Amino acid sequence: MNIGTNIKVARKKKGITQTELAEKVGVTQTMINFIEKGIRMPSVNVLIAISKELDVSVDSLTATA
Repeated sequence: MNIGTNIKVARKKKGITQTELAEKVGVTQTMINFIEKGIRMPSVNVLIAISKELDVSVDSLTATA
């Protein structure tokens, strides 16, 4: 899996929408969508914010399986 897929899986486990995650992290819903689809890579700061909001480690979001 890639970062986008890992974020999507963690977000769905937490039961929040892309819009909710985007608002909490301070980016647009479009940006979250692009990250999840692998079109864009999150900055380090955004990745850290996403990991905090989803209660997962940055390592788990960047892990490849």
